[in-house]
Amino acid sequence: MDELIQQSLATLTAMWRKRWYGLLAAWVVGIAGIVVVLSMPDKYEASARIYVDTQSVLRPLMSGLAAQPNIDQQMSILSRTLISRPNVAKLTRMADLDLGTKTKEDQERLIDSLMKTLEIKSIGRDNLYTLSYVDTKPERAKRVVQSLVSIFVESGIGDKRKDSDSALKFIQGQIETYEKKLEEAEGRLKDFKLKNLEVAEEGKNYFSRIGDISAKLKDARLELREAENSRDVIRRELSGEEPVLLPETAESASLVSVPEIDGRIDAQKRNLDSLLQRYTEQHPDVVGARKLIAQLEEQKRQEVLARRKASAGQVVSDNGNPVVQQLKVALTEAAANVASLRARVSEYQSRFNELSSTVRRQPEIDSEFSQLNRDYDILKKSYEALVSRRESASMSEQMGTTTGVADFRMIDPPRVSPTPVAPNRMLFLPLVLIGSLLAGMAVSFVVSQVRPTFIDGRSLSDVTGFPVLGIVSLLHNEASLRQNRRRLVVFFAGLGGLVASYGATLMTLWLVTARNT
Repeated sequence: MDELIQQSLATLTAMWRKRWYGLLAAWVVGIAGIVVVLSMPDKYEASARIYVDTQSVLRPLMSGLAAQPNIDQQMSILSRTLISRPNVAKLTRMADLDLGTKTKEDQERLIDSLMKTLEIKSIGRDNLYTLSYVDTKPERAKRVVQSLVSIFVESGIGDKRKDSDSALKFIQGQIETYEKKLEEAEGRLKDFKLKNLEVAEEGKNYFSRIGDISAKLKDARLELREAENSRDVIRRELSGEEPVLLPETAESASLVSVPEIDGRIDAQKRNLDSLLQRYTEQHPDVVGARKLIAQLEEQKRQEVLARRKASAGQVVSDNGNPVVQQLKVALTEAAANVASLRARVSEYQSRFNELSSTVRRQPEIDSEFSQLNRDYDILKKSYEALVSRRESASMSEQMGTTTGVADFRMIDPPRVSPTPVAPNRMLFLPLVLIGSLLAGMAVSFVVSQVRPTFIDGRSLSDVTGFPVLGIVSLLHNEASLRQNRRRLVVFFAGLGGLVASYGATLMTLWLVTARNT
């Protein structure tokens, strides 16, 4: 520890002996530093503040009707991505900064310099943005900020419109595609109905239809047995009377009406008239209605023939007994009812047989019909959803263009600071003074190491390796003491002059700055 202290004291003593070199270096560095700091160009800052109002009254009113993007998130992303090379290149043209560039390299360096100095800061969470730029020329800094404000507003509106147009074009293309698919599905469904008109019934599958026909057949057979029993009872009541055989004429048999079938025929004819008002003769529903009417008319004809055959063997008595007459009328009605029910049973039986004959083919038809309906329903739902989205997107675009979902408000227009914001000479000058003093100390240390001296016998012995036999001291007289004092005063005067010159420079700068402000 003592050795370290002794070495430090020896080094400081050697530096003190070479102090004049250090003082000269400090003055040289100090004067050079003052010249550099004072010659640095003044830089002025131009800035502007913009408020983006995203809380439009129309947004909650149009909720659920129009698509509403997250405007706050979009503006946050825009503020972070606005300073890009394409936008800065556009800014150089708008602010006429590219007039001084002659080559592509100069333009690239200008763009790089602008990207480093342009700033966009978000103040808090209220969508308040500050745009600033620092330049040596106040007017040029103001032009740059004005151009940046214009690009900021245009990017916020233009990107939103571009996104809306792209969305509308995409949705319109999808609508056209699904419209073609929907037409193809309708065509396949129509062809299937025309091909399987006899066995395909919309709204019911094979098992439900055969179940309905089977139930109706059972009910018709039960009614037929009841009618036959009723007719047989009436015949047994008339069996004890003396009959007068009067065969029933064919004309009277032809006048027998079938109310149930006539009502169904009238209903189908009215349905056919309604279908012809909407469709052509080739439409599947029109063809099916005509075929059903023909079947009903054939069924009526068969039932009338059955009634004629039943009435051909009937005999009536004309004995004038009112009870007998009533029984004869009842027998006639019962026979007609039996004939009608037989025709109904025959019709249901034929339908049941027809469905039973297609038992193997019917499940395939039902499955194919269900698949066609499912595909058609899916395409129709997708088509309707796309049309709804198109209307929503169109409404959103109109809402954004007419009312303005995001409103840009200029809080502070572009302005330039009256005083320079850089360089901070009041800070740089003390730093340069400290640097000059450190430079002087460094020069003194280097000179003491280049031209070393020995301050005592021990250091001499350590360097040479020889023992020191004695030391001769120098005794200063009065003249040498006065000379040493004068040198010391001159050294501290030079050092104080350096510090005083920096102090005077700082005071002058402070007065000039205070006068300008």
